[in-house]
Amino acid sequence: MALALNDKTLVEAFARKEGGLQIAKQAMLVLVGIAALAISAKIAVPMWPVPITMTTFAVLTLGAAYGPRLGLVTILGYMLVGVAGFDVFAGSSAEKFGLTYMMGGTGGYLIGYVLATLALGFAARAGWDRSFGKMALAMLIGNALIYIPGLLYLGALMGWDKPILAWGLTPFLIGDALKLALAALMVPAIWKGLEKFRG
Repeated sequence: MALALNDKTLVEAFARKEGGLQIAKQAMLVLVGIAALAISAKIAVPMWPVPITMTTFAVLTLGAAYGPRLGLVTILGYMLVGVAGFDVFAGSSAEKFGLTYMMGGTGGYLIGYVLATLALGFAARAGWDRSFGKMALAMLIGNALIYIPGLLYLGALMGWDKPILAWGLTPFLIGDALKLALAALMVPAIWKGLEKFRG
């Protein structure tokens, strides 16, 4: 089934095009997005069996809000900041950062962030971010695109004889379900609020 990619994204609905100012606005949005991703990576909400980090929530929500092109530029900018050695990832630290950290067990998930950002951006272009059901489905697809390369890379790195699913999937499913529900409620609600404000 082909998607009709004509709908505006949230940032386009809020920040309309204004000639030469558009590039400056987009650059500002990229910087704000990178900062939001970096901050969300350091937020850990106590939860069983593991704390919930807000990175995937930020990645998926940003993809939906920014669209595929601006979202891709932003997530790649975030990765470049990480490559430069800044402590912007959930598991990075002053002692473990940059390419050393990115090539470790989390490397596949970082690739997944890029894929998920694109997927949510295209879903938003198709108008999926306007309803709870479609936004939830887009979030499920986005989560799968994070986990698939993440688990494949983890298995290749650590060995398939290790408990890869127990390390890289099952402890995070409850937290991901909560984040999925939050984003699937929040993004359509913002659209409804915007439509009422303009109506």
